[in-house]
Amino acid sequence: MPTYYKSYKPYISPFDPCPPIKVKTFSTPPNLYIDFQPPNLPQFTPQEALRKGTLWQPLYDPYFSPYERAKE
Repeated sequence: MPTYYKSYKPYISPFDPCPPIKVKTFSTPPNLYIDFQPPNLPQFTPQEALRKGTLWQPLYDPYFSPYERAKE
């Protein structure tokens, strides 16, 4: 199972005037983990696909802001 959120530790300069962000995270889209389109992928209904922006369920990746994820 791939992880859709990655993190890294950036360089923190001793001369940086701002408080450092010690760990930064970013989202990776699910299409990075599907190398070709397998047959019989589950699909959304046409109305649901228009709302979600994709026809195929494995390619759906909702966006959550970092502030929403911090509340969890």
